[in-house]
Amino acid sequence: MGQETEKYVIRGGKRLEGEVVIAGAKNAALGILAAAVMTDDKVTIENVPNVSDTRTLLKAIENIGASVEFKDEHTVVICGKGVREGQPVDDEYIRKIRASYYLIGALLGKHKYANVALPGGCDIGARPIDLHIKGFEKLGATTQIVSGGSIIAQAKELKGAHIYLDTVSVGATINIMLAASLTPGKTTIENAAKEPHIVDVANFLNTMGASIRGAGTDVIRVRGVEKLHGAEYSIIPDQIEAGTFMAMTVATGGNVLVRNVIPKHLEAISSKLSEMGAHVIEYDDSVRVMADGKLKPTQLKTLPYPGFPTDMQAQIAAILGIADGTSVVTESIFENRFRYVSELARMGAKIRVEGNSAIITGVDKYTGANMTASDLRAGAALVIAALAADGISTIDSIKYIKRGYEEFDKKVSSLGGLMLHAEDERSVMKAKFELASKKIDDDDISTK
Repeated sequence: MGQETEKYVIRGGKRLEGEVVIAGAKNAALGILAAAVMTDDKVTIENVPNVSDTRTLLKAIENIGASVEFKDEHTVVICGKGVREGQPVDDEYIRKIRASYYLIGALLGKHKYANVALPGGCDIGARPIDLHIKGFEKLGATTQIVSGGSIIAQAKELKGAHIYLDTVSVGATINIMLAASLTPGKTTIENAAKEPHIVDVANFLNTMGASIRGAGTDVIRVRGVEKLHGAEYSIIPDQIEAGTFMAMTVATGGNVLVRNVIPKHLEAISSKLSEMGAHVIEYDDSVRVMADGKLKPTQLKTLPYPGFPTDMQAQIAAILGIADGTSVVTESIFENRFRYVSELARMGAKIRVEGNSAIITGVDKYTGANMTASDLRAGAALVIAALAADGISTIDSIKYIKRGYEEFDKKVSSLGGLMLHAEDERSVMKAKFELASKKIDDDDISTK
């Protein structure tokens, strides 16, 4: 069946309990997979999340001549030797994802020429690539947008430069870092993004022989090297998947051990959930989240790392919709990030959007509804709300959710959540019947 007919069917009200293992970070993986084609040697990458975004990028990489071999579901061996100079990157795959633009920096660094179709991805507002282009031009490239929506970046030679980013941009920071790795001389990126996945991409490039210092701070220094070599590398855990399961646990008054995480990366999320009345215990590579369902309101503003991540804003808003009081959520990164509000309203949420803030008045509980995911994180927020609701909900356009969550329904089910994946209308009816017939004991019921 086509993706458009796929839905999640969820019966809410059941407390989540148990353990969940977090996959590799999608946002780190996309930069690292693009960087892997910059050497002619074989590169082995472990802990690659099995989500549609990474699979799409790997297909695009294969289409330009790289060899891609899966050792297992989460380990891939890439060899960029066959990547042809001047080969345009444009196919049905590449236009589907935002991170296709990392191939511009990778190919510009390697071949001094890149012709890459401009990306798609989630519609969460203007995400222009002018900062990327400014960076490439500072390194000595010329760029042009050509008809059909592709960008060509090329140079006779590149040379290191001092680059100041007007605004903090994860994508531009990574893309400039990629190109600068094989650019002679010293490149300094000021006002660089500091997210964990920036550090991960820099560490990967260094493992391949690059010379990058300062990743994780706002000044990154790159000394260009002549060539990169093969390497083995394991991607960091996904802080947003971890945060989503933490939020889900709190929404259902559950008790879950979230494994394979770096607790430091979760500090902004953990402290906000604690403020709301949850209990978060940090271990070396896991966190335990416990909640009794009685939630306090809070104020939240998204900021670049180490501030509260924009990618967790919708999920927290979904919980605040059933908190006891009024909360204000302010979005300072992307302007289209409140598109989930109308969907939560179907469940009884009381949320008013004013400019870049959402004023959320908590209701006693949500009621199951039929909803549509408008983007990846909004979709995750709807799943959280549905798990906390009375009754059965359906969520369609789950292709967005699959872009960033590996086996989402199976992981939720392993924690006792009543969530099924349905491929067509007939299986939706079957799933609804199956979930309605499940007996939920008083012990299993979330207290909201």
